[in-house]
Amino acid sequence: MTARSDVHSKGRLPFVVEKNSAPVALAERTAVLADPGFGRVFTDHMAIVRYTEGKGWHDARITARKPLSLDPASAVLHYAQEIFEGLKAYRLADGSMAMFRPDANARRFRHSAERLAMPQLPEEVFIESIEQLVKVDRDWFPTVEGGSLYIRPFMFANEVFLGVKPSSEYLYLVIISPVGGYFKSGAPAVSIWVSQEYTRAAPGGTGAAKCGGNYAASLVAQAEASKHGCDQVVFLDAAEHKWVEELGGMNVFFVFEDGSLQTPPLSGTILPGITRESLMALARSEGLTVREQPYSFDQWKADAASGKLTEAFACGTAAVVTPIGRVASPEGEFRMGAGGPGQTTMRIKQKLVDIQRGVAPDPHGWVHRLG
Repeated sequence: MTARSDVHSKGRLPFVVEKNSAPVALAERTAVLADPGFGRVFTDHMAIVRYTEGKGWHDARITARKPLSLDPASAVLHYAQEIFEGLKAYRLADGSMAMFRPDANARRFRHSAERLAMPQLPEEVFIESIEQLVKVDRDWFPTVEGGSLYIRPFMFANEVFLGVKPSSEYLYLVIISPVGGYFKSGAPAVSIWVSQEYTRAAPGGTGAAKCGGNYAASLVAQAEASKHGCDQVVFLDAAEHKWVEELGGMNVFFVFEDGSLQTPPLSGTILPGITRESLMALARSEGLTVREQPYSFDQWKADAASGKLTEAFACGTAAVVTPIGRVASPEGEFRMGAGGPGQTTMRIKQKLVDIQRGVAPDPHGWVHRLG
């Protein structure tokens, strides 16, 4: 069954919709949606758009999710031209669905593509691909408390060649995973290992782009964190090994006794998180002072010991807002406050979640409703 999308406006591609002829059976789908975990269950369809040098973006379609066929000499397998995004669709109080700030994801996707010498996907096509896919797979919304549809757009080089140059062919795809909570432990606050041997990104590198190589580089440090009984790793800067930058996949905030917040500044080595930006706006709307300033690990320890620092939390699309309770390093460990969720952290988190799920007013125009 094939139907052409009715979208033909300027800047967009018409999507052909090809329904999956063998979707997951209703009983099986119902069972997995009751407890989907995170990132292991996927819907019946995917979006795909092709790029060819000289032709541009073309052949946009929603089709059955299936394995990809790649030549062993595909450029991505050798030179790692690959970028991705992560965003969620939420069920609102009236039963409809919405995404949170997909325009911001679309812009960041373009910036990541530019940094990796890849073609920039028009923002309209990015958003349209997701809208079309969610529309087709809307019955996959999980029934678990706090569930959502985690949406993963990504692009990679698929020209068949061996040679260090930008590819002339690319595939852009979107897949959806029904998800519950990100952290398996369910603990009220996570523990953090401070990596002193490994760095995530260096000035002039790809730290501000959302590409797979950044995450691959973090895995050995994450394994080190797990070995020391910690949930996540936090990286220091590459130049001085002194300044706190970000976690393996999340930005970090610090909350002080005077109610102010601080987060490391964007300097080309830190991913410009959309959740990070949203939380800063929400905190400032409450009259809180938010500083984007460098913060050293030594100062973190000293402020936690003196009581000046009362809370810390990590944030990102997948986990939203996660309190940090314990921080460990080769020199020992320390806690913020009582080692559990702080009041400011949980208040700002709730404010964000309420907007995302349509429970509270959206003065910033962040909620993108889906028809």
